[in-house]
Amino acid sequence: MSMESPGSAEEVLVTSTLSAVLAVMFLSGMAGNLYVLVITVLAHRAVGSMCVHVVSLALADLLYLLTIPFVVSTYLARDWYFEDIGCRLLLSMDLFTMHASIYTLTAMSLERYQVIVQPFKAHISQCYRKLTSLAIWIISFLLTLPMMCMMRLQDSRYGSGKKICFPSWTPESFRHYLTVLFFTSILGPGLIILYLYCCLARAYWMSGQELGRSNRKLNQCVMFRVFTIIIVYWVCFVPFWAWQLTKSYQYEYLRLAPSAQIYLNYGVTCLTYANSCVNPLLYTLLTRNYREHVTKRTRDASTDGQKQTLGR
Repeated sequence: MSMESPGSAEEVLVTSTLSAVLAVMFLSGMAGNLYVLVITVLAHRAVGSMCVHVVSLALADLLYLLTIPFVVSTYLARDWYFEDIGCRLLLSMDLFTMHASIYTLTAMSLERYQVIVQPFKAHISQCYRKLTSLAIWIISFLLTLPMMCMMRLQDSRYGSGKKICFPSWTPESFRHYLTVLFFTSILGPGLIILYLYCCLARAYWMSGQELGRSNRKLNQCVMFRVFTIIIVYWVCFVPFWAWQLTKSYQYEYLRLAPSAQIYLNYGVTCLTYANSCVNPLLYTLLTRNYREHVTKRTRDASTDGQKQTLGR
């Protein structure tokens, strides 16, 4: 989780290239997530239950992307200019937002499960969803709080007078903390989501004959979009955690040059930021499919009502 940077001439070129890539990610990701927020709020009634969750996901992405300017300046200057408070806040933001994102995705998966498996009991109020979202953000903050407390501004090994952020806990304590975070942000939610989607697949298969073809297709699209967002999250964050845990548990066996380790750290960092850039497209497709699903369901309900009225 530290943010050190090499200083040789050839590595400066790599760092500059990385900074340019991150800058492009920052601009595209910020524009995309702001767009998602605007269209979701404007289409609040049409999006319905998805509104709270999509807004929460987009806010998490925006908060994470806001750390890019600080990361880029540190990479280029090979120094930290944001004091001790910057260490605590900025280097904890990835943990904070990744927990908020995966727990929101878990809540979305649970709602999809209820809609398919328990359709008559799936009427959840917007107030309940907002309280759930608030609880998710509070839990995410509490899980990140130890990182905020342990980060300290220390002297860097890459030059006199240079500063760098580094955890003040013992290596063993830090290793245990990272392991807990891996379970809370990847493994635990991942197992819950996989279980829910296995149940969804079984329930969907069993009830497929009772649904109209068009309605079944729209419902399937909503499920597919949610699951796609989850898969993209795992693809982008599992390498990050694999690298963090490898450094913690097998550091003496890595046998990688310091520059190679730094480049690898650059790569997994870019991958996590890429998740926040790709998500707006997925959110837009999700809300579009969900609006179609709600419109279709409303139209079918209206048609059934008219038929019942004529039958009388």
